[in-house]
Amino acid sequence: MKSIYFVALILFMSVGMAVAQTNPLLGEFNTPHNAAPFDKIENDHFLPAFEEGIKQGKADVEKIKNNTDAPTFENTVVALDQVARLLGRTSGIFFNLLSSETNDELQEIAQRVSPMLTAFQNDISLDPVLFERVKAVYDKKAELNLTPEQETLLENSYIGFVRRGANLSDSDKEKFRAFSTELSKLSLDFGENVLKETNGYELYIADKSKLAGLPEGALEAAAGKAKAKELEGWVFDISMPSYLPFMKYADNRDLRKELYLAYGSKSFKNNELDNQEKVKRIVELRLETAKLLGYKNYADYVLERRMATNADGVYGLLNDLYEASHKVALKEKAEILEYARKNGFEDDLMPWDWSYYSEKLKVEKFDLNDEMLKPYFELSHVVDGVFGLATDLFGITFKENKNIPVYNDEVTAYEVFDADGTFLSVFYTDFHPRAGKRGGAWMNDFKGQWMENGVDSRPHVTIVMNFTRPTETKPALLTFNEVETFMHEFGHALHGMLAKSTYSSLSGTNVYRDFVELPSQIMENWAVEKEFLDRFAKHYETGEPIPAELVQKIIASQNYLAGYLSVRQLSFGYLDMAWHTLESAYEGKVKDFEENAWKKTQIFPAIDGVCMSTQFGHLFAGGYAAGYYGYKWAEVLDADAFSVFKEKGLFNKEVAASFRKNILEKGGTEHPMILYKRFRGQEPSVDALLKRSGLVNGDETADL
Repeated sequence: MKSIYFVALILFMSVGMAVAQTNPLLGEFNTPHNAAPFDKIENDHFLPAFEEGIKQGKADVEKIKNNTDAPTFENTVVALDQVARLLGRTSGIFFNLLSSETNDELQEIAQRVSPMLTAFQNDISLDPVLFERVKAVYDKKAELNLTPEQETLLENSYIGFVRRGANLSDSDKEKFRAFSTELSKLSLDFGENVLKETNGYELYIADKSKLAGLPEGALEAAAGKAKAKELEGWVFDISMPSYLPFMKYADNRDLRKELYLAYGSKSFKNNELDNQEKVKRIVELRLETAKLLGYKNYADYVLERRMATNADGVYGLLNDLYEASHKVALKEKAEILEYARKNGFEDDLMPWDWSYYSEKLKVEKFDLNDEMLKPYFELSHVVDGVFGLATDLFGITFKENKNIPVYNDEVTAYEVFDADGTFLSVFYTDFHPRAGKRGGAWMNDFKGQWMENGVDSRPHVTIVMNFTRPTETKPALLTFNEVETFMHEFGHALHGMLAKSTYSSLSGTNVYRDFVELPSQIMENWAVEKEFLDRFAKHYETGEPIPAELVQKIIASQNYLAGYLSVRQLSFGYLDMAWHTLESAYEGKVKDFEENAWKKTQIFPAIDGVCMSTQFGHLFAGGYAAGYYGYKWAEVLDADAFSVFKEKGLFNKEVAASFRKNILEKGGTEHPMILYKRFRGQEPSVDALLKRSGLVNGDETADL
């Protein structure tokens, strides 16, 4: 019996060793810059890697807990920042793929892994021994002579434990565990439902006469979709490159309405992909968590660690911008309705009419539309222009490296170097829609940046888009909005790639949520500058540079619909705050709540069958709960910050060096207002934003 046991044990150990040797996630990455070996990773590698990562993470934690030396900043706070490196690496790879290259198998793994990760996090934050060690260091922080970055890490560590339940009673800790576990699963389910709804819809048209008004590029793309499905005709879907041109140009109002309702009704159909109950349950769980921790609502809990500080700060910003925007939006609607009436439109102006008639009026007012601009924004030229801007501002360069594995043939991997040739980052670009990619655009990292044992471990950053695809006859030609989106996400990427922090939890985009959009939104400003556009915007067929008069039209049209666009963004902020300032569970209909929450911002009547909340991934499957206002908050920051470039030069290297040093490199190492003032010399005001948007012309200023 004993010999059989030992044989079994040897066989078990041999199998374990074989798994470790064949699972690329468990060993060193023998790739350039230790980039993820996507060419070797298979789905069934992930679960064992997560399990091993958690096992190693628990061992790291036990080592800290069992340290017989008195708690110090290094042996407790820094050690905690370095816990579970394997788990972090595996998570970075897996969850990025889950968003950009998902499939049923990955989604099933996510459902299994998510509660494991939540439990591991709770095991750390609810551990009384760990908390006592952190608290012991925190209590004597005045004596430690720490740097500002070290002070921030210590503060974040201590407050993080408290905010994740360390001071709760044992029974309340169990409630906290249950709430957080259920929340993680609900968020996953929410996002998966929206993706499945998006992928599940298509509009097939066999009769070309129904597609009058659509430009050649949109028709060719739709014909390509139909051909891929072995259909004769045209297929449209509700991905942005397909949806937006249809809403802007299709003369057939009934089809515009059909597509609008399909887009607006995602996960709001009372079927297996419906998210209404999930929205209410997520909100309820967040509220109960906040109450458990001593807050009256979830917004109070979140905003305590934001620049806005509290709900009053958020509503103050939203209300100020609403006052400046709403009347302008109503005037814009009246102008478009008048234009539509002059052109024979007799019905009420509805949401599915807005893009159509506003686009036609834009052409009439500015002699400008997307189709006129797209030939000058061929994707490879835009890439050159955006990369070139980073070179001009910050001295960094990009070199494609085909030896770095990628997760899809459409992905390109680059090495990024500083002006002195120092390696800075691996950088991936992923531009076009796929069935396995969720909608929208985002930046993330497969690996963050940190310093350890004197070695600067550099980041691996990715930006993911859903841009217009090339067709059989044309390369990928971007709309101007897509160019701005590219620059936005690239700004996030710069924040990650230029990170220069010691501690991983403070590096790159690990900053306050209402500060994280500053580096992204400031980059959009260059998109309307002639001096920048002249550098790369060339006709894809003739090579001719974009005409000066066309650039002037872009500039002249920048504030077109500024009131409407502002109010629309504010509506999402009001909706977010309404959900997260609730002080008791909501039992009614999600649609009713939504309509009441943003009622004052709506310039169209409510439409049956559509709902924003059930597809609002930022709030219910992302990290923007009680934080969506941050986009407007950061608009104030970016307009104010860009005014320095406008004053001293668009490519002024001194200003760029200051922005890099004080904002991009610093991550979350100090309070964002301290960093901003170090760059700007003063606190920001809303004045620059209101003037840039054309919403005010006066000389009054107001601090943020």
